[in-house]
Amino acid sequence: MQWYFSNDIPIYTQLIEQIKVGIVTGVFPRGERLPSVRDLATEAGVNPNTMQRAMMELERDGLVYSQRTSGRFVTEDETMIQQAKRSLAERHIKTFLAAMGRLGFQREEMIALLRQEPGEENKHVGTDL
Repeated sequence: MQWYFSNDIPIYTQLIEQIKVGIVTGVFPRGERLPSVRDLATEAGVNPNTMQRAMMELERDGLVYSQRTSGRFVTEDETMIQQAKRSLAERHIKTFLAAMGRLGFQREEMIALLRQEPGEENKHVGTDL
């Protein structure tokens, strides 16, 4: 799994989101055992305590559960995974809408842009409109 971090959001928050993305996209399949906190921390290049904090939050959310001597596992609850997927999508949509609003786009203009076919925005280049 590729890990990406920005400086404007706490690392543990970014870890939570990236692991959630891994769960909803199947990188971490439902019911499967997750790598150890230490292994995940090494892979991501973060402090194990930071990864532990992220994993505890994911447990509180119900996406991950612990088995005493076996480690952590991804939930098998498909409804929970779909809820996480929808929550991630809603957050991305809010970010998109806010950014487009700062650019001066009205909702109708945003919808029109989203409905365009790929490449359609360039079909009038070089022509008089």
